[in-house]
Amino acid sequence: MVKAFVVVAMATALVTAMAGAQEQAPNRREFAILAKDHTFTPNKIEVTQDDLVKITLKSEDRPSSFAIDAYRLIKRAGGGLTITFQFRADKPGTFPFYCNLTSDKECKDMKGTLVVKAK
Repeated sequence: MVKAFVVVAMATALVTAMAGAQEQAPNRREFAILAKDHTFTPNKIEVTQDDLVKITLKSEDRPSSFAIDAYRLIKRAGGGLTITFQFRADKPGTFPFYCNLTSDKECKDMKGTLVVKAK
């Protein structure tokens, strides 16, 4: 009888722990961003802290990059190419993203904003 109680208690604890882990699992947010004519479209991304952010960046007409300093993130896509990358938005706040290529003078005009809402 005691063994049966212990088994039931352990099973209950395991189910509770698994349910808690599922509640804490991050959301996955996906965004398609077009880099064209020295502009990011969309130029604003909104997520919640701890979301897993997946970005598909299509550089339609010329090479471009996507950089967010606060997340130490820099990705580059050649002209006419598409890249996909992801990161965890673990810091709340508002962060600029931009093209950091220096070979194209107008690249500095490519800007956007990442908004990470605190939990």
